[in-house]
Amino acid sequence: MIRSFAGRPGSGEQPREFLSLDNVMDLLLDAVCLVDADGYFVFASAACERIFGYPPEEMVGRCIKDMVHPEHLERTLEAADRVLAGQPLVHFENCYIRKDGQPVHVMWSAQWSEKDQLRIAVARDVTERKRSEALQAALYAISEAAFSTQNLDELFQHTHEVIASLLPANNFFVALYDRDSDELSFPYFVDPSHEAPAPQPLDAGALSAEIIRTGQALLLNPLSRSTLNEPDRPDIAKGALEWLGVPLVSPSGTIGVLAVQSYMADVYRERDVELLQYVSTQVAAALERKRMEHRLQHAALHDPLTGLPNRALFHDRLENALALARRDKSLLSLLYLDLDRFKQVNDTYGHATGDVLLQEVARRLTSCVRESDTVGRIGGDEFLILLSGVGYPDDALIVAEKVRSVLLESYDVGGLRLSIAPSIGIAGYPEHGDDYRQLIRMADESMYRAKKQGGNRFDATVQGEHTPS
Repeated sequence: MIRSFAGRPGSGEQPREFLSLDNVMDLLLDAVCLVDADGYFVFASAACERIFGYPPEEMVGRCIKDMVHPEHLERTLEAADRVLAGQPLVHFENCYIRKDGQPVHVMWSAQWSEKDQLRIAVARDVTERKRSEALQAALYAISEAAFSTQNLDELFQHTHEVIASLLPANNFFVALYDRDSDELSFPYFVDPSHEAPAPQPLDAGALSAEIIRTGQALLLNPLSRSTLNEPDRPDIAKGALEWLGVPLVSPSGTIGVLAVQSYMADVYRERDVELLQYVSTQVAAALERKRMEHRLQHAALHDPLTGLPNRALFHDRLENALALARRDKSLLSLLYLDLDRFKQVNDTYGHATGDVLLQEVARRLTSCVRESDTVGRIGGDEFLILLSGVGYPDDALIVAEKVRSVLLESYDVGGLRLSIAPSIGIAGYPEHGDDYRQLIRMADESMYRAKKQGGNRFDATVQGEHTPS
């Protein structure tokens, strides 16, 4: 309808026409919709195309249920029922699927017209606001995880969950770069169709390595994906159509990569690159914090020379092993080891040579036992070995002989050919006590008996000394 007015009295203005109501609505940034009682659009203003991706003529005749995001359908229908019952709806938010398949978050105000048997609704696009809120929540969650998670694996899993709330991330991995070894590893890798790549040199061809070298994000679509030589790209799954990776940058440089990949096309866009880069800054800070915590914890519980558990950590593991043995009524054995005449090596060749010798002894001791066992250095040239589930004395004697034989092999230290022999004492649970201090004392006394007999032998507490045949 065209309306006119005569101008202000005395102004001399000529009458002019107002815009039609339809044209006014088409100029609004918010969308105006009329929906019948069954949920079908009967009118849509021009702004609907900007918000929903459909021109007004394509909106008319469509059912709201076919456009609402499945996760929001139930609450949307409940809200529609309240409007039909005469209850005005103000600032109701839900999510729709645009014509191009992308989600759009919408805030509605609506009221039922009994006379016209129509819902009159105004829709506002709040996608950017929701995106900003989600991003802030994600950054807070990652920051909180840096304090609350116990280890890096938990941090990566939590990061995966957070990123999946922002963009499609069913297939997600973290690649980390070790500058000292110049090696790329994949400590967290989730992709049902692709195995985690093995650790590899930075120049081995992984696409993640390219991001680490350049410090730049990379988004691959089907066209650019086809130009890559797949066998040379171990961190891209065969059949993946899109791949998005961003660098993890810390003050010390690029330390890794966050990456997602999809087996469907048209999933990731430039805005996802920006979003993932924004999140990666917080992830890198959280990762550095966790690494620092790990280094401090490792330093507090490990011998700085050999990297073996120190006295405190060994005692803790022995106490835990004893608790399990009591519960399961199982056995364990303890070996106390001292290197014969090690002081002569230090006095003759210097402490630097002695340190290298101790490092090699630690490596050989570790090779003699299972992953479930523990080798610790408790000071000087003294070591303890905890053998869980190993009977005393027979099984423990076999391990002790293996240790003795391995340590007797000569050592090449800086061009010097050195030899060293151990004295080993053995104690077992429950034969020699159920307290960790008592077991260590018994194994220590047993070791000194072996040393007094000339060394290069092992002694099993009550069984008498055992001399190599």
